[in-house]
Amino acid sequence: MKFERLRHRVQRAEQLVEGRAIQTQTHWRTLSQVWRDSWTPGRIVIAGLVSGFLAGRAEPLRSMNGARWLQMVGSLSSLFATVQAATAADQASEAADTAQAVQEEQEAGAAPAASAYPPEEPLVDEAFDEELPLRQPMPAEAATEMSER
Repeated sequence: MKFERLRHRVQRAEQLVEGRAIQTQTHWRTLSQVWRDSWTPGRIVIAGLVSGFLAGRAEPLRSMNGARWLQMVGSLSSLFATVQAATAADQASEAADTAQAVQEEQEAGAAPAASAYPPEEPLVDEAFDEELPLRQPMPAEAATEMSER
């Protein structure tokens, strides 16, 4: 066989493999979409009932002693804690995004908004703004480099 003929066969085989890979990806996407669409709420309930019945018939609770129950409860509680932490993280992220959007809106409309509202009252009385008179630290304060000022 000539080298050119072998090279042509290899190229043809590579094209076939590429085509099959593309077909496989397309079929996989179609299968996953059909699989997701076929799980209706009624089918989910029926599958749960059937699997629950089969699990009950197997009687797995015979081997569940006290230590295994505690282990299962601990695992479930950590699962729920993880889910709650993930939910809290999502909510915090959404709150941060909302706060950032509000801040950007305020910065964009800061000049018109400042003229529309009267000036706010000071939060601290003016009596607290006075500076305390300086005094020399007591010998014990000076020795420990601590001061109550």
